[in-house]
Amino acid sequence: MNWDEVRTRVGQEVHKRSDLLLYRMGVPPTAVQFNESPSRQPEFFFPAHGAQERADLLRTHLPAEALEIIHQADDIRRHHFRLLGYDDLDYGTEIDWHLDRVHGKRAPLEPWFKIPFLEFAAVGDHKITWELNRHQQLVTLAKAWLLSKDEKYVRELIAQWHSWMKANPYPLGINWGSALEVAFRSLSWIWVDQMLGDAPGYTELRRELLPALAFHGRSIERFLSTYFSPNTHLLGEAVALFFLGTLYPQIAAASRWQQTGWKIVLQAAQRQVHPDGVYFEQSLHYHVYALDFFLHARLLAAKNGLEIPGEYDSTLGRMLSVVQALSQAGPPEGFGDDDGGRVFNSRRNRTEHMTDPLAVGTLLYGREDLSAARLTEESIWLFGQQAVDAFPVENAFPVPLSAAFPNGGLYILANSQPYAQQMVVDAGPQGVGRCGHGHADALSVRLTMDGQRWLVDAGSGVYISKDPADRNTFRGTAAHNTMRVDGLDQAVCGDPFSWIAIPTTRVENWRSGKTFSYFAGSHDGYARLADPVTHCRYLVQISGGPALVRDVALGQKEHELEVLWHFGPDVEVSEARKNMLVASQAAGEGPALSMIVPDETEWQMEITRSLISPAYGRFQPAPLLRAHARLRLPAEIATLLRPHSAAIRQNSNLVSMRHVPVQVYELVDGDTNHGFCFALDKRPWNFGPWFSDAEFVYCRIESEKLVHLILVGGTYVAWQGQELLKAPGPSAFFEWRKQDAVLHAEPDQFSISPLFQKLTGGALPTESSTPSSTYAEKR
Repeated sequence: MNWDEVRTRVGQEVHKRSDLLLYRMGVPPTAVQFNESPSRQPEFFFPAHGAQERADLLRTHLPAEALEIIHQADDIRRHHFRLLGYDDLDYGTEIDWHLDRVHGKRAPLEPWFKIPFLEFAAVGDHKITWELNRHQQLVTLAKAWLLSKDEKYVRELIAQWHSWMKANPYPLGINWGSALEVAFRSLSWIWVDQMLGDAPGYTELRRELLPALAFHGRSIERFLSTYFSPNTHLLGEAVALFFLGTLYPQIAAASRWQQTGWKIVLQAAQRQVHPDGVYFEQSLHYHVYALDFFLHARLLAAKNGLEIPGEYDSTLGRMLSVVQALSQAGPPEGFGDDDGGRVFNSRRNRTEHMTDPLAVGTLLYGREDLSAARLTEESIWLFGQQAVDAFPVENAFPVPLSAAFPNGGLYILANSQPYAQQMVVDAGPQGVGRCGHGHADALSVRLTMDGQRWLVDAGSGVYISKDPADRNTFRGTAAHNTMRVDGLDQAVCGDPFSWIAIPTTRVENWRSGKTFSYFAGSHDGYARLADPVTHCRYLVQISGGPALVRDVALGQKEHELEVLWHFGPDVEVSEARKNMLVASQAAGEGPALSMIVPDETEWQMEITRSLISPAYGRFQPAPLLRAHARLRLPAEIATLLRPHSAAIRQNSNLVSMRHVPVQVYELVDGDTNHGFCFALDKRPWNFGPWFSDAEFVYCRIESEKLVHLILVGGTYVAWQGQELLKAPGPSAFFEWRKQDAVLHAEPDQFSISPLFQKLTGGALPTESSTPSSTYAEKR
């Protein structure tokens, strides 16, 4: 610890003990001072009494969501709550604000800092209790009043607020145990205050609400997670402090809170986000979580005349680009932990809701490239008529483009034919620090196609439960689409929010051209074994064609190997024939996906069912494909993924051929052959008539004519000893395709021999086209 951390921690301990001592002496908490004449008039997202106009827009343009708000408000009046992934939790006539209703466990009414909230036996799952105490249900009641003008919703809101205040005397109870939870509750109360300005009976509540908000602000300031959890915890606390300081200048400490909160938010944008825009927790949910905090703070700052640094906007722009890149073919598939909560609307906590910030980004920055943006309830509350005008119709999905976010380790291999699709490989760090929200998912692959989830991340399950295995199962390697060795995880679990041994993932190569994408990477998560094992994964996506995933386990002795493929819950998987499976949507129409392994293989293919977690605490059965074998290393398996129409039956075969120093996989499909050649080391190689020193070669031959050729790395390719292509030095890649006259090389220094014309049936390319356009360039 440095001296600042020592001072901060000592100061927080002093506040804890002194607050408890005063409580036991019967001394009420010190009243927060107010200014009689605030020096400024703050502005919220909508003007005073402007909430009704936003509610009217919501009812007109998103009627189904408006009706859902009314239905949920009626459930809330009956004390039936939807929390995280749990539906219809009945809290009875009198709400027990310290109860985890799912597990029937109540946290003790003790000083908050003495409650072991991570111990299931003591409190149950604290996430469930805290979600109720964020008071986002009070915001729902306020919305319901605006939509219906029925005073019963205001009466219920007031009753629940008074019930909470009575049941949670500071400093007692679990609901003071996290400054982030205090911050969330503050934000909910702020929204209620802005929405209920002229509601009947609210004037009296507001006289009590303002001191309570001020006390919450003081608590946040005293117990900021500066050194305890300087991630979304600190960010959320800073945003709440900034909102309180900006919107309530009558509080004496308001200016200090505003400055402190805004300073921390700006620092978090610099420290918590990788240069490529990926949030450092290595989780899609936490990426969106943080982005929502950043966007809301940015909007309020602009409304109130604060200076917005250009660097801050650039960071938010990159974070938006990450979400858009992951959403090109459908809902962005999750990775890492799923907290289950949302900054604005707790109902929208599923994978398909992770694009919500794109609507705000489109309106805030005028970004026309955020094509996955849709009109949302949040955007109407924040922007009003401007949001309605910006999204008159839903955007169509654009042609997906491959992209790389190397700092966060996300690599997107995109294809537009026969359906819009994208594979995402996770090759980044497991997280930051002790990697509390990262999963043991190195080199895991996820596939989205035609707006649907096909190969998925299994989710998070729960954080805290009676059996620690419940947490470790979903963050372990077996819950992800990657290789497992000897039944072990790539990383070693510590407590629920830490890992003891963490793999290092290396990206060996990444290339994206006009007609292909290529990824090569490895990790050392199994180097801890007595016989160290390295997992290498190669992915090739051929535009308009198949994709190949090659898994290699390097070592010396015999090991049990597994490659796992988790499918979306709406996908049905069946065995078409030996070593070929077909996955299709339950309706049996539209796209299908064939998965083929080599005909002659020692690997066993097993279709089973497993559980995935679409939201915190919710579980759903889904198909699982498990390829497994006990082999002496080195060993490998290739899996070919071929999208097609469900009405078309595929009869392709995949053949494996090895001739040191090259491994070849050939897809035989009638009179068309697809050859995938992987060099096994740095030496020049030959296979049949082919000679090269390239790392990878793909060739497609139709009716004995070459129609598509790709080289990654190397300097030449020869046919029967005669050079076809030659570069003066090492190259990034070369690609040529007859179909659309593509010729592209990086660097553009290849010489092409006359023999090329003979092999291609006279289709000799003469001019290089312009370099390929990647998503990274577009953004």
